[in-house]
Amino acid sequence: MVRERGRGAHKGQQTRATILEAALNLASQMGIEGLSIGALAEVTGMSKSGVFAHFGSREELQISVIREYHERFEEEVFMPAIRQPRGLPRLRALFDNWVAKVATEIDSGCIYISGAVEFDDRPGPVRDALAGMVVTWHGSLVRAIKMAVEMGHLRADTDPMQMQFEIHGLILSLHHDARFLRSPDAIDRARTAFERVLQFYALGAPVTLPGQASPSGAATVGGAKAPLTPV
Repeated sequence: MVRERGRGAHKGQQTRATILEAALNLASQMGIEGLSIGALAEVTGMSKSGVFAHFGSREELQISVIREYHERFEEEVFMPAIRQPRGLPRLRALFDNWVAKVATEIDSGCIYISGAVEFDDRPGPVRDALAGMVVTWHGSLVRAIKMAVEMGHLRADTDPMQMQFEIHGLILSLHHDARFLRSPDAIDRARTAFERVLQFYALGAPVTLPGQASPSGAATVGGAKAPLTPV
């Protein structure tokens, strides 16, 4: 009896995971507002009552999708980065992983960004859940910036919130140009702009831009030699 209940619970978890996978795909195409019990039932081939049994309401379904997206975002962007040394290596990894995430979502779109457009003026639990996830991610960036300051990789007078704001702005520009304008060089421009942000906040000489050779004996910041061309 216990074993049967265990198998039933495992099957229920698998079914819920299948529904969430379909819901994520649907949300990436139609937005979080496009999610409904009926739409998921049609996509998954389940009955409405079957989908409802796992979520209970459309609102709970939407919040569950936001949480699932956030967990995957952490696995792909945050977790690999924290294995890097503190300071600029970790901050750079966070940005690089974030850019890679956006690159995989050019055709589908980022739920953080599209959700903000959908719910910016719509208070309620779904907006609160989405905003909470974004604030959590911003907090991780701020902590990484503070560590870079503590390590001496960034100026002591660096404003972590301001730097985080600027980095987030680069991602928003990347998403807009890559997804809406289909600019082929959007990713390269975002990376170059990030290096310029680092250059501004770094101690002393600027850091090397991607693909740019450094002169022999140039000053270094966080292990990177300074380029010849100033910002």
